[in-house]
Amino acid sequence: MEAALSVVSRFVDSDPQQAALALESLTPRGAASVVRGLPPETAARLLAGVTPAAEAAIYELLAPEQAANLIGLANADDAADAFRALTDESRRAILASVPAERRRELEERLSYPEHSAGQIMRVDVVAFPKEARVREVVARLKTLTATKHPHSYAYVVDDHRRLLGVLNMRDLLLADGEARLESVMRTDVVSVPAHIDREELIAEPRLKGYISIPVVDAQGRLLGTVRTADLLQSSQEEATEDLQRLFGASAEERAFSPALFKVRQRLPWLTVNLATAFLASAVVAMFQDLIGKIAALAVFLPIVAGQGGNSGVQSLSVVLRGLVIGEVRLKDGLRLTSIEVMVGLINGFVMGLITALGAYAWHGNPWMGLVIGSAMVVNMVAAGLAGAMIPLGMKRLGFDPAQSSGIFLTTVTDIVGFFSFLGFATLMQSHLLP
Repeated sequence: MEAALSVVSRFVDSDPQQAALALESLTPRGAASVVRGLPPETAARLLAGVTPAAEAAIYELLAPEQAANLIGLANADDAADAFRALTDESRRAILASVPAERRRELEERLSYPEHSAGQIMRVDVVAFPKEARVREVVARLKTLTATKHPHSYAYVVDDHRRLLGVLNMRDLLLADGEARLESVMRTDVVSVPAHIDREELIAEPRLKGYISIPVVDAQGRLLGTVRTADLLQSSQEEATEDLQRLFGASAEERAFSPALFKVRQRLPWLTVNLATAFLASAVVAMFQDLIGKIAALAVFLPIVAGQGGNSGVQSLSVVLRGLVIGEVRLKDGLRLTSIEVMVGLINGFVMGLITALGAYAWHGNPWMGLVIGSAMVVNMVAAGLAGAMIPLGMKRLGFDPAQSSGIFLTTVTDIVGFFSFLGFATLMQSHLLP
């Protein structure tokens, strides 16, 4: 075993990027076993190359003290990314053993609202005092480029670290070496507050074209920068989380999360789903005598409910995407809902006509076609209305608009579909009876 770990250590030292890829190809338990046997410094270098989600999955399988030690050795930004990806339970257990300075950094990051600029910013920002000489700054930038990843921008700050300007590299290289930065910097720098939501950040037209954007606190002090690449990655991660939340899975759940953790996250929403299914069944039970007389009604029930559900999911996905990327604001709710209802009405007429003709051809009774066609129109209008109103309503109330919206939507389309179909059948039962 020691010989194998020695080989791994040499692999990490010689090619850390490939070593990280190899680690990610293992299951979390296998990766945790490798990390557990390595010296802390080697393990920290290895984990620096894996994704935050994979790193968090490994930390959750280590002893809290070992995970805390590795988080303390990691780059501040990498540590914050991985720490945010942990489950709440693991986060609390590990934080108790994290070194004091790193704990302060992590707690500060977590104090910002979720998906805000403060949470996704990078703190390894390059900043110089306004009194610094050009030649000193150029020499420092050359040193940083040789030892670290090159930075896109360098900023100028005052004695209290308030952001004053940004340095253009061309201006810097052409300036007199003895000139002070305050005479070379550009003062028209665009910055964003730490608490700004990511949706607003993406929608802000002034920020387009920048590689990174400086983040400041309420006093204008430079805290870090948000890179455009990180902003896009964060948006993509939320989109995948929303996909899980949409149907009742937890955003914290991963493909290889422990089975009991998956059960704890999913079971409550499955219980809610079961309760809503009983509501839909109760609607059907109201018409059980009618179904007993006209057995063909039971054949067409799933068609009405299924088409309504599919139509609703289309509306729901479009509205959720609009909310995520900032295209839809709450003030647009009435206009958006009207559009989705109109789309549901038109699609309902088209699908209702097709379904009516199919039912008539199958059952040989035009009244059956009229019943199912009318129910299709009603349910698809309800689906458009619910697909827009559920996420907008949850957003208005301060909840995550994606949190199990699919479950609530399915409940609406099932109940409306069953009630409208069986209600129309009740009104026209004299024409439907054999």
